[in-house]
Amino acid sequence: MSQKVLVTAGANGIGREIVRAFVEAGAQVAVCDIDVPALAALQAQWPGITTYECDVGRRADVERMVSSAVLALGGLDVLVNNAGIGGPTSSVEQFSPEEWDRVVAVNLTGTFDVTRLSIPHLKQSAAGSIIVMSSAAGRFGYPYRSAYSATKWALVGFAKTLAIELGDWGIRANALLPGAVDGERLHRVYAGRVEATGQSLETVLEAAMAGQSLKRFVDPRDIAAMAVFLASDAGKSISGQALCIDNDMQKA
Repeated sequence: MSQKVLVTAGANGIGREIVRAFVEAGAQVAVCDIDVPALAALQAQWPGITTYECDVGRRADVERMVSSAVLALGGLDVLVNNAGIGGPTSSVEQFSPEEWDRVVAVNLTGTFDVTRLSIPHLKQSAAGSIIVMSSAAGRFGYPYRSAYSATKWALVGFAKTLAIELGDWGIRANALLPGAVDGERLHRVYAGRVEATGQSLETVLEAAMAGQSLKRFVDPRDIAAMAVFLASDAGKSISGQALCIDNDMQKA
């Protein structure tokens, strides 16, 4: 029987690769995102998936999306909490409180809401799995990205707590901590760092590569492959872990 999978923010970047990997593994997949054109393109490529416009930072959106997705899938085996935003590149002193609240609402509270509403359905699965997308910023400090880093640290604790609470139902929960994942979003981060620090882009990139053993960006397909592995029978004994996919990063 194919897995029933819900992926948040699955229309672009890492999320899209996760959707692709689960579809290719034979899963039934539901996807939510705020990018409606990207959702349409996703469904055009894989007509078997179901898609939902949803801002996970809005509780009413999440409530509608989860109930609709579970109904369409006929249950839920795997939840991939991929939704998250970076927020502004700013010092703590100058960080807008409104921007702080928005990052927390999407990254942390949104993950809480999607998970909270999914748990009753995951308890009905023979092999439930929750995957929480943290970041290398969830184990290092991250200058000029305080809200992002704080929420990503919190998500590691959230995943560990889920693993403990839900183990009696055979539900596994793990956090993934990607490093510098190649893609448009990462390059926007580096552009923001250039603006915040006044350094050249070359200097910023050299510093980023100096902090990791393998001198390359992470392939988003590797993140997707790990998600599929953790949700598979091969990952049945892995729970409560914070798994780094970061080319052996020593600093953010």
